Amino acid sequence: MDLDKTEFAVIGGSGTLSGNFPLGVDDTGIELLGENLAIDTPYGRSPAFRLFSVDGQRVLTCKMHGWRSGVSRADASRQIFWVFRQIGVKRIIAEGGVGSANHLLDPRDFIIPHDYIDLSLRKDVGLEGKYLLVMREALCPEIRSVLIDTVKEHYHGRVFARGIYAVTEGRHFESPAEVAMLKGHADIIGQSLCPEVYLAREIGACYAGLYFVVNYGEGVVKDWSHQELTDIFFNDAPLISKIILAAIRKLSPKGKCGCSALRKETLLKEVYK
Repeated sequence: MDLDKTEFAVIGGSGTLSGNFPLGVDDTGIELLGENLAIDTPYGRSPAFRLFSVDGQRVLTCKMHGWRSGVSRADASRQIFWVFRQIGVKRIIAEGGVGSANHLLDPRDFIIPHDYIDLSLRKDVGLEGKYLLVMREALCPEIRSVLIDTVKEHYHGRVFARGIYAVTEGRHFESPAEVAMLKGHADIIGQSLCPEVYLAREIGACYAGLYFVVNYGEGVVKDWSHQELTDIFFNDAPLISKIILAAIRKLSPKGKCGCSALRKETLLKEVYK
């Protein structure tokens, strides 16, 4: 694998999975640099990455959070972020489809969350544990601001500039009682933001996500439609890809945010030395 310095990464989710990101977009500024790139990590062999450039800016991406058969989701996350750290990734954009816990949200609404609630079971997922991770402002405000502005430029539907993402374990959807418990505490429900947000902070990278509502949570508004979910999955990938590429063009490799200051040296040095 080409381990030359690459400062941008995109963690693909269900929003770009069917769109061959970024090659499914008609964009003359894209150049494919590497395909099916994988590397051995301390946590197993990584998923296949694609390396490309946007107007000369190198970007590494993987499909569907690296999830694949025979590999735990925790290990998939560790593999990805170990590689990111090795090549110097500092700016990460994630995307995904989510369900609604807030009854005011509808399918095909975009939301760029500002906070999260971690209800997953993947709590102890890190690399070496050398840092105290302050999660005061876990989702980079600078990347979030760029994503918000970019979505509004490319999309005529509803865009929500803040919200709380509840992370559940999956792989199943939630029960009506679980969604009811989250109502009033979270706006959207998904399965990927954690542990990615922790690992991004651990490697000193800025991280934020762009999420597309693909279904109502169980018991919210009405029963969701599998056909509508299918239509969104296959038809809206080019739009999401275009938004992400446009956002990368606006971002500098080095942020002016305070994300890097929220990673501290651990006080447990005798444990993690």
